[in-house]
Amino acid sequence: MKTTTLSTSVSPKAPALATLTAVAAACAMMLSAPAHAAEAQAASSATDASNASVPSAIDSSKRVIRLAQPKADNAASTNNAPAPQAAAPQTVTAPQPPTVQNRPPMSTLQPQDVRPPATPEFTGTTRVYDPGPMSATGIDLRSGQLTNIPTPQVQLSDISFVPTVLIPQQTGDNNDKLDVSLLDDFIKDVSPNARHYPPNFPNRSQRHYTREKIKVLAEWIEPYAKAPNASYDVLIRAAKLNGMGRNLDLGSDYTIRGGQYVDRAIKIQPDSGEANFLYGMMLSEGGGFKEGQKYLDRAVSLGYTEAEQSLAQSDLLSDRRDKALERLRRLESQNPDNDIIPQQIKLIEEGKFYIWDIPAPDINVKPSV
Repeated sequence: MKTTTLSTSVSPKAPALATLTAVAAACAMMLSAPAHAAEAQAASSATDASNASVPSAIDSSKRVIRLAQPKADNAASTNNAPAPQAAAPQTVTAPQPPTVQNRPPMSTLQPQDVRPPATPEFTGTTRVYDPGPMSATGIDLRSGQLTNIPTPQVQLSDISFVPTVLIPQQTGDNNDKLDVSLLDDFIKDVSPNARHYPPNFPNRSQRHYTREKIKVLAEWIEPYAKAPNASYDVLIRAAKLNGMGRNLDLGSDYTIRGGQYVDRAIKIQPDSGEANFLYGMMLSEGGGFKEGQKYLDRAVSLGYTEAEQSLAQSDLLSDRRDKALERLRRLESQNPDNDIIPQQIKLIEEGKFYIWDIPAPDINVKPSV
């Protein structure tokens, strides 16, 4: 039998190769360790998230939510809080929102802790107005608060007072009164300008304002004058207003109403010199010389001087110039203080036909509001 013997020969490079292999294996283990750790951590986080996002019914009923608190209070509460019990592992604490620095907890904030902003203090040239001393007439503005500003000066002139006039609204025992204070004051002011025809005004503005005010006042007194039991005082004032409206060409309605009201006034007081004069003047200046003369004669007999002047106007328009002059001159001797009669005589002597066409007094009728 033949025996074969194997002999192994070791190369001198074998130890170096073994060393390199060991180093490579160690590096591979070091590199693979963090990856495995990351995979394990991700898996653990996914498990916790799934458990937290899908809680059971028992977990939802026992969930506890804590209020946000500062870090200092957080730390103190963490140190003083008892350790969670192991018997309730299902309790889940909601994540706390980030705390706000230097802000007290909401649960401890009280109303007295809220303070209003401080009032700014004025400095420099800023001055705060300080009211002057009070007196019986109010605050004295001359106390030095308004420097370099002239003191207002007020003066009152042409002060007039309108007397209160109350007239009975109806005839009989009715005690209702009507205040005609402003109405009487207006009639007194504009009668010299608009009582006779033609009317005479200092300017067109005053004529316009008078027309507009007559419209307003005539409309105001109309319901009282139309009443079947209207008093004499109401009727005579309505007749005056409508007569002036006729002279200012406001329309035929004013002529008709003026005649009706004065006729009713005469029936209530037949011996009224003013009512007889108004009716006779309206008729004669409207062309009814014969119809108006009897009322004017009645007024003259009752001592109404202006009725004599209206008769002179009727004589002049009826081509009886000499009779008109004779009447006015006799009237002038009886009334030496009357300034209008001499002017009327002069108009007739100059060949004029309207004795009331004389310069009218300056009036100041205010526009109606």
